Amino acid sequence: MEYREIAADVIAEVSKAVVGKDEIIQKIMMAILAGGHVLVEDMPGVGKTTMAIAFARALGLEEKRVQFTPDVLPSDLTGFTIYKKEQEQFVYQPGAVMCNLLLADEINRTSPKTQSALLEVMEEHQVTVDGVTRATGDPFVVIATQNPSGSAGTQLLPESQLDRFMICLKVGYPTVREEVEILKRNQTGRSTELVENVMQIEELLAAQRQQEEVFVHDRIYTYIAQLAKATREKAEFSMGLSPRGALALCKMAKACAYLENREYVVPEDVRKVFFDVAVHRVVLTTKARVGHIKVQDLLGQVLDEVEPPSLKKR
Repeated sequence: MEYREIAADVIAEVSKAVVGKDEIIQKIMMAILAGGHVLVEDMPGVGKTTMAIAFARALGLEEKRVQFTPDVLPSDLTGFTIYKKEQEQFVYQPGAVMCNLLLADEINRTSPKTQSALLEVMEEHQVTVDGVTRATGDPFVVIATQNPSGSAGTQLLPESQLDRFMICLKVGYPTVREEVEILKRNQTGRSTELVENVMQIEELLAAQRQQEEVFVHDRIYTYIAQLAKATREKAEFSMGLSPRGALALCKMAKACAYLENREYVVPEDVRKVFFDVAVHRVVLTTKARVGHIKVQDLLGQVLDEVEPPSLKKR
């Protein structure tokens, strides 16, 4: 069975709640199909949380939400064991991560210790509490939102945490026409109430398996590796794209091709998702930061410097 059309229906449903952000919605869908996690960074009130809730409704996923504050503890996420006198034994109390979709709201407002608690579960889809390992739901996706660094009460996520997110997106402010539409849709209730469940968990898992079968030519693999190498050799970067980042770029490119109704990846698929995969993984040198050089400009230079391959027969 072909599940691309159902994935397209999910995008259409989410678009009912989130106006004018079709490209952002498509890329989040790509990340979900690729089995990755999403970090959405932008100012408060631009629809980050609405988008995550809309995806949970359209995909029919069990969703849990954590509003991160400085007093949120690691056990709030992973769960804990407590002694039940009537049972005369310790019983596990599930944490917020025991679900299919975790909405981590304003993740950079909590302590580094709590942020670190997400590392194992994001990578392995499991948690270990008191020596016992328990699996999360399948599939398991984290959609985290954060306010820009420097906002009151925020703390920078460590590089090891950022690297767990497949992509990082910015929503941006709507145009006047889009904002008028937002105002209209929210007059009689929340816009997320317009979203209907159009995809079941079994169908999502099947779609994930289908996109894994998208063909990647050796020249595409080489192109991805060359892009990663170019970021590491860029003088303005103190840290380039990691091997995990290169793998994420390949997975996102396959998901992009899948949604474009192709059975193979082309260089444009890689270029389309390169910024979203790399922007949160590369680190500017002190000199570059002082010079107000933008990461996006440097990544654009990398795309210009590395020549995409031709897939025509030689």
